[in-house]
Amino acid sequence: MIQLIYDGTYEGWLTAVFEIYEYKFQDVVFAKNEASAALLFSTHHYVMTDEEKANRVLSGIKKRLSPGGYSDFYKAFFSDLDEIEQIMFQFTKYALASSKNIEGDFSNSAVWDVRKATRLTRREAHRMEAFVRFKLTKDKLYYAIVEPDCNVLPIIESHFKKRYADQRWLIYDAKRKYGIYYDLENVSTIELQFNAESNSSKYLAEICDEQGEFFQNLWRVFFKSVNIESRKNMKLHIQHMPKRYWKHLTEKIPTLK
Repeated sequence: MIQLIYDGTYEGWLTAVFEIYEYKFQDVVFAKNEASAALLFSTHHYVMTDEEKANRVLSGIKKRLSPGGYSDFYKAFFSDLDEIEQIMFQFTKYALASSKNIEGDFSNSAVWDVRKATRLTRREAHRMEAFVRFKLTKDKLYYAIVEPDCNVLPIIESHFKKRYADQRWLIYDAKRKYGIYYDLENVSTIELQFNAESNSSKYLAEICDEQGEFFQNLWRVFFKSVNIESRKNMKLHIQHMPKRYWKHLTEKIPTLK
């Protein structure tokens, strides 16, 4: 067994796939950033992300998939499902070995599993596009904290860049300890440690723009006013807006005192 230890990026995974073929590795398992202690007798192979190697694998995959099929394949990588790298590698092997497009062959377990992973990522990305709530800081930066089930920031960044092109913003994934920052021109990935009490009244009062809090309170009032008490259906409400998202939603955070 050979552990391929890569940096956790999509390009790093593509490089690892290239090196499997380059070195003719047979029995492999992928590990992000560090070796897995569960595989005591495995051999370690450290993968250094290489743009040229990654692009060669990427080119081969794209030639065998439709544009939509490749887009789905890419999204699957960010699902954070267990062994998604291994599943995608099996899919890649099948695609590269076939003379036909294989993306609709759901009799193949890897194809079906990639499809399921894509659905998870797509659903979570859609929710994040709907549930991100920005707060305005005193230095005029709009920031939002999210904790998605899937690693969707790379998927949703183009949506927010188009929608909020005229303002600086930061979306921070508290679960994975990194964020995407837009500076009015480009989106960049940043790593930082956010305040653990970032939603507390005291913390928000210290960093938030006073006018920003005024408009957040207006949103809370509006949200409350459009809810008809006699028609309240909490089961349906939670189905569309699961409770795990509530702590970062403006309408669910009490008004600052």
